[in-house]
Amino acid sequence: MAGERAVGLVRELHRTIGGSLPPFRTEELRQALEEMRALYEQNQADVSEAKSGRTDLIFLIRFRHCCLLRNQRCILAYLYDRLLRIRALRWEYGSVLPNAIQFHMSAEEVEWFNRYKKSLAAYMKSVGGEEGLDLTQDIKPPKSLYIEVRCLRDYGEFEIDDGTTILLKKNSQHFLPRWKCEQLIRQGVLEHILS
Repeated sequence: MAGERAVGLVRELHRTIGGSLPPFRTEELRQALEEMRALYEQNQADVSEAKSGRTDLIFLIRFRHCCLLRNQRCILAYLYDRLLRIRALRWEYGSVLPNAIQFHMSAEEVEWFNRYKKSLAAYMKSVGGEEGLDLTQDIKPPKSLYIEVRCLRDYGEFEIDDGTTILLKKNSQHFLPRWKCEQLIRQGVLEHILS
């Protein structure tokens, strides 16, 4: 039936849980666009015949046109929803996405993510004085300024504002400023220890 491939793309996004990003379905998208091209060409041929007096084709032309519009809406909804998820991933993981997520993105989505990242960085630099304002910090209001964290993997040296350098090794525990740790917590380097 006409439009099933495009609807399948939307259904797949709807089935994914937690706003995760499923792999980009290049082949299914190509097939839906090919179906649209075929419907359009059939309509063009039938429109020529309908102009010459075959009014029985008008309903078929309208049906195909509705299928074209439906496919267009489904494809645009698929692409737009993926961009919204990618934008949310920028806020969740920061400017560097894990390889597992990047693997699920198309080349165009990676390019869009990089442009969004640069645009957000330019905006954050433009507000908040000389150093800028990091909007990705303190997404939830903090209860305390310092937190206890455990390092989940070897990270190397980490410098805090007062110039102190801390070596983050796997399974080491530290009492650090919350705003310096949030990015590393989101990246999976540190884990907040809840007492």
